[in-house]
Amino acid sequence: MTLLELTTETDGTTVRLALEGELDIASAGQVERELTQIERDAPPTLVLDLRNLAFMDSTGLRIVVAADARAREQSRRFVVVRGPDAVQRIFHMTRLDERLDMVDEPAGAQA
Repeated sequence: MTLLELTTETDGTTVRLALEGELDIASAGQVERELTQIERDAPPTLVLDLRNLAFMDSTGLRIVVAADARAREQSRRFVVVRGPDAVQRIFHMTRLDERLDMVDEPAGAQA
């Protein structure tokens, strides 16, 4: 079992949360707690970096969709940095890749 590691970095008005490992039902609470803590400060832009995520199930997808919805309600920007093919497949299958603000690199969130 691969554990999930979280790294949070702030650059001006942007907060980037990078995930490494597996985002599934076992690690969902950890990600939700970190997102809640970040969102308390209401950063104008929150970037969820999935580049080092090895696996994500529907629980992870639910977390991403909920974070996006909260950002929209609060007029903040929520950006997802695309993960590897195995992770992107779930976004493509659900067509969420067409709805979410997705970029290839964190620098793309500055645009």
